[in-house]
Amino acid sequence: MQPLIDNARTFGQRPEEFARLAEGQSPEVLFITCADSRVVPALITGARPGQLFELRTAGNIVPPYGSGTPTGEAATIEYAVEVLGVRHIVVCGHSHCGAVGAVVRGDDLDAVPAVRDWLAHAAEEPRCADPADPTVAEAVQHHVLTQLLRLRSYPCVDKALASGRLSLHGWYYEVHTGAVREYRAGTDGFEAL
Repeated sequence: MQPLIDNARTFGQRPEEFARLAEGQSPEVLFITCADSRVVPALITGARPGQLFELRTAGNIVPPYGSGTPTGEAATIEYAVEVLGVRHIVVCGHSHCGAVGAVVRGDDLDAVPAVRDWLAHAAEEPRCADPADPTVAEAVQHHVLTQLLRLRSYPCVDKALASGRLSLHGWYYEVHTGAVREYRAGTDGFEAL
């Protein structure tokens, strides 16, 4: 913890770098990814403060729209699209994902009921030829595509897509190599950026 505290103490000692951030934000991208500590959107993309609007959830799950109760995820997506006017939404899954792995393996999550209930929103039966594969790559990639489809059920996303002012992107990040792949409809696969 101490290195984090030390950095936080010196972080604000460059006020000229941060003064413009007080004027507001206008990120171009909503980046939806897992809460996993190995996935750091700004590190992966090289983004500076103000460039990414982030939504981090266990397993980069986008819950179904209209559950009757507003969710923080729905509010974040709606705010990014309607108020900030983001032009792109990236859903980024990652290798070695504990959430997707738990779903694929059918892990007993009774000891963590909130996690169990949250993972019920994951892709139904994520496909994985080898559930013992620790990367769960195939299942994560399928899961990313499911989350992209879910995003289309959000009225603000559907409207922005129809008007051509929004694009959706599916990414897969390999934590063990640092490689990033993007889903390409033409090949129906994830390829290097």
